[in-house]
Amino acid sequence: MVAARPSGLRAAFRAVRSHTERLVAPLSAEDQVIQSMPDASPTKWHRAHTTWFFEQFLLEPHAPGYQRFDERFAFLFNSYYVAAGPRHARPRRGMVTRPDVAAVTAYRAHVDAAVDALLADEAALAPEVATIVEIGLNHEQQHQELLLTDILHAFSENPCLPAYDPDWRWRAAARAPGTLIIPEGIQTIGHQGGGFAYDNEGPAHRVLVGPVSLERGLVTNHDWLAFMRDGGYDTAALWLSDGFAAVQAEGWRAPGHWREHDGGWHVMTLGGLVPVDPAAPVCHVSYYEADAFARWAGRHLPSEFEWEVAARSGELADAFGVVWQWTRSAYAPYPAYRAADGALGEYNGKFMVNQMVLRGSSLATPPGHARTTYRNFFPPSARWQFTGVRLASFPA
Repeated sequence: MVAARPSGLRAAFRAVRSHTERLVAPLSAEDQVIQSMPDASPTKWHRAHTTWFFEQFLLEPHAPGYQRFDERFAFLFNSYYVAAGPRHARPRRGMVTRPDVAAVTAYRAHVDAAVDALLADEAALAPEVATIVEIGLNHEQQHQELLLTDILHAFSENPCLPAYDPDWRWRAAARAPGTLIIPEGIQTIGHQGGGFAYDNEGPAHRVLVGPVSLERGLVTNHDWLAFMRDGGYDTAALWLSDGFAAVQAEGWRAPGHWREHDGGWHVMTLGGLVPVDPAAPVCHVSYYEADAFARWAGRHLPSEFEWEVAARSGELADAFGVVWQWTRSAYAPYPAYRAADGALGEYNGKFMVNQMVLRGSSLATPPGHARTTYRNFFPPSARWQFTGVRLASFPA
């Protein structure tokens, strides 16, 4: 990972940690324990895991005299860091009803106080400490987004269909007709310094891009309803083999969180169940669905390199802050990539197989966490995230 300068780390730490608690405020203790599927995690676990991250990688090695809050927590709240020790199985995180929410709140306060003391004299911080704090802050911001996507999935499984925030509303997609043409040329891709970046965003390297034409706007629900009416979910020729198998096995007939209700299509949102807005960008679709839609539309998905070059131009509408956009690029290391030594080297590199890259950011992405070189990644069947579609084509 590449770290930002240490100036302001203490204030940034307080801001990020308090934002997590603001996101949790609308939830009851019962809400925080639920795990609605193996890919999701309970809110309580997110709060504890992000705290364990600072305890494990920052306080234990760099805060002399630090005392762990509870020796059991390293096992309960480690995620996938094999080098850091054994861990509770991911699909069974919802079984950890104890320690309770109050204990996790106390755990966060304990670690926050220790980190705050460690960061009191920022000018004296070793570069390694500043780097770990930056990674920890960005790591917690990732979990802030996961917290929202996971609680939305849990609420969508609740027969009462509760709202996380009754005032929450989808925003309409920006009106952006036309396409952005990228001519053929050699482009530099990846992070080139200046602020934080994950290790998978580099090294910067040169790639042949184009010619390609990207739609300036996102695919909307109106577009997707037309795909559905035309039998898109029934037409095997549109689908990758594994994708059509998923359609049949999972019974997909519409995007995730959609359901027919009172004679029309509705979607479960953070504001509860609402009618599908044709003008809003389609959301909660898998890579398989995005790829099938693109074929139906006579287009294709952009590569992540094409997306990055287009986004740098500033001419893509809703590139950030609405939905993550699937690309046709497999998640793989950039040339000369090397994972960091130690447990933190497990952060990204070991997942570089059987996943697809998404670019941009979503409405659930915390402020300041998005950037043009950011590489998100999920398995091609995943659709509980805020994932949408931008189309591309070869210029005539």
